[in-house]
Amino acid sequence: MAAFATPRRLAVQVSELADKQPDRDVERRGPALAAAFKDGVATKAAEGFARSCGVSVDELIHLETDKGTWLGFREQQPGESIQALLPDIIRKTISTLPVPKNMRWGASRVEFSRPVHWLVALYGSDVVAAEALGLQASCTTYGHRFHAPDAIQLTHADEYVATLENAYVLVDRVQRRERIREQVLAEAEVQEATAVIDEDLLIEVSGLVEWPVALTGSFDERFLEVPAECLISSMKANQKYFHLLDDAGKLKPLFITIANIDSADPDQVIAGNEKVIRPRLADAAFSTTPTVSAHWLRVFPS
Repeated sequence: MAAFATPRRLAVQVSELADKQPDRDVERRGPALAAAFKDGVATKAAEGFARSCGVSVDELIHLETDKGTWLGFREQQPGESIQALLPDIIRKTISTLPVPKNMRWGASRVEFSRPVHWLVALYGSDVVAAEALGLQASCTTYGHRFHAPDAIQLTHADEYVATLENAYVLVDRVQRRERIREQVLAEAEVQEATAVIDEDLLIEVSGLVEWPVALTGSFDERFLEVPAECLISSMKANQKYFHLLDDAGKLKPLFITIANIDSADPDQVIAGNEKVIRPRLADAAFSTTPTVSAHWLRVFPS
């Protein structure tokens, strides 16, 4: 089984499912033989047991146990098809997800952690007739919000990952995380610097994007007068940036941000991040040097 998650979708893919449950032998025990017949005539207890089994008293069997003889019934129950079982499994699975806080949206009384706009359920190439969260399952999904906003028809469950990747969505969390790692290291190499990749930050950032694109920005070198720990903390906690070090292990006035879009104008995206980080670093400077706050505000206007 494989589980996938992005900011816009949750998915599970189960392989090698059987088409149906195996048939099973069912044995039921009824009243004791002494209570089932009186003077050779079936009692109401025997007739009621037979009726509950859907057969006549003559079709019941005798079950020998160490506690005596009982009326019994044996039958082979055919296993249900996977298509018949999946709707209830899907509904119960979704309803038991450990969501700490639910919300409602629109006029619906349905609750979930975020508004749900579509539901896909496929068994091979067949749509599962499932309903959950007020939605009827189909084979229709959607790609990246900006790069591939149109509806996509899935033809087979096995094509889910590849189809979404073609629509600018990496549904696999590990693949997305490693893509970010590779991009951050590549950006650092271009800058002749060493990227510091905090694993917790990497995991967090990989959960914020569907199509990661690493971009390098810069900040005023005069901020380096502030203790590096304060700058790094601000970049990581507030902006989710990766910081860079020089050959001597000192902080460089650079950062790497992970965009969720392959922009046609990356310089504009970088400029926006540089504008946002400036007041953040000014706050860090103020918190460490309150007596010269006016100096920082003058040199680094927000």
